[in-house]
Amino acid sequence: MAMPSGIPIEHGVAFPNGAFVIGEVTPVEDFDLVQAARESGRSADVQTRDKNTGKRMWAVRVVDADDLVRKGQAEVTVKVVADVQPVPPEALPGVPFRPVVFEGLTATAWVDTNRARPRLAWSFKAASMRAPAKSDPAPVSQRPSTQPSPGTGGNQAA
Repeated sequence: MAMPSGIPIEHGVAFPNGAFVIGEVTPVEDFDLVQAARESGRSADVQTRDKNTGKRMWAVRVVDADDLVRKGQAEVTVKVVADVQPVPPEALPGVPFRPVVFEGLTATAWVDTNRARPRLAWSFKAASMRAPAKSDPAPVSQRPSTQPSPGTGGNQAA
């Protein structure tokens, strides 16, 4: 059975309470190309290209607003595939965070062995990013509860 290199995933599944861009969009550099450029003493285009499209890869630092995220795992990097550097949405008034929605999002599982105890981690790649629209589903934290109210036992009188 052939598995795709990235599993398609909706933005709201990956970031159920929303995502916020922090910092700037930066090029993803290919380590081998950087090393070769240093050794040759020449400047070169060292930006990583997507293996499927050949387009440039850009790194976007994101804060995952999910309150269930473990300590130290709230910041993730989403790689955006685009010919030109993507422009993040505008910041919210009075705060440095910029709400974002990723389109064409895929997730790839990998094992992080850089710790005393290896763990499963996820790498995210997107086709594009944009500001949230009013028509987007509300983050999970802002959706009406489907759970019965405390003390009702789930039995609602009609």
